[in-house]
Amino acid sequence: MPIIKEFTIRLEDRPGTLGKLCHTLAEQDVNILAYQQFAHEKGQGSVRLVVNNPEKTRTTLNHQHADFSEADVVKVTLANRPGELARVASRLGEEGININYGYSGAEPGANASFLILGVAETSKALRLLEQAAAAGGKN
Repeated sequence: MPIIKEFTIRLEDRPGTLGKLCHTLAEQDVNILAYQQFAHEKGQGSVRLVVNNPEKTRTTLNHQHADFSEADVVKVTLANRPGELARVASRLGEEGININYGYSGAEPGANASFLILGVAETSKALRLLEQAAAAGGKN
């Protein structure tokens, strides 16, 4: 369970902007591992990306003069079964850690999914979740 970089890129909310961004990253051999998009206000939105190469992503976004920020987030691998998100959310809640946002996806070809959590205390959250994983998934 690592702490990883997540990029939030502000884009115009119009057709083609996401494709252009993704194409630019692909040209630099950056693989997008997780993605979330949302609107802010009329005509503006943001995309959150977790990528295989944060350094190349940062360089590419800077070269494109993109409006972006970086954040540390916790990547948690979960069994693909009912109750896993409830277990993680409950464990953090018991320790007073609020989940600001989250999104998840499934690992290709595996019986597992991963969850991206934006929390205020990434190191503490990671430590708690690693302890829970070491205990065999028990709270």
